[in-house]
Amino acid sequence: MNITIKQETSSDYRTVETLIKSAFETAEYTDHDEHNLVARLRKSDALIPELSLLAMIENDIVGHILFTKVTIHNGKEKRLSLALAPVAVLPNYQGKGIGSKLILEGINRAKSLGFGSVIVLGHKDYYPRFGFVPASKYGIMAPFEVPNEAFMALELKSGALHSVTGTVEYAKEFFT
Repeated sequence: MNITIKQETSSDYRTVETLIKSAFETAEYTDHDEHNLVARLRKSDALIPELSLLAMIENDIVGHILFTKVTIHNGKEKRLSLALAPVAVLPNYQGKGIGSKLILEGINRAKSLGFGSVIVLGHKDYYPRFGFVPASKYGIMAPFEVPNEAFMALELKSGALHSVTGTVEYAKEFFT
């Protein structure tokens, strides 16, 4: 299976939204609104077009990942970071490494764009394989109630989070 990763374009939006609906249809933890979240984020200042990526098999879109800007603030200081949300793979292609390939490529592209860290709310047994650790290790908290082990951070640059503490502030589109 030859998987290629490319940047999403506006002509892909409808297909991607359908893919996201399908990917989360039977997910354990979902509000079934991920496709609308992506649509809102595409119109926001948090969007980084270079970090909205597609997994392709031949000419078919089989996966999508989105990284958007967030800030970590402690009242006085604000630090720019990224949120990884969501990552979606068509049900027939799940468990074949496509999500991993999207995550790794997204992390590499985020590094090359100069970002220092990524935050994710996700499965405690999945994201550590990419280097994510509980964000609490850095004194970083979610702005909502969430299990500690599910709210994670990844340094893209060594030491990027060592002097950062505070609460993650997501784009308002996450809560609309």
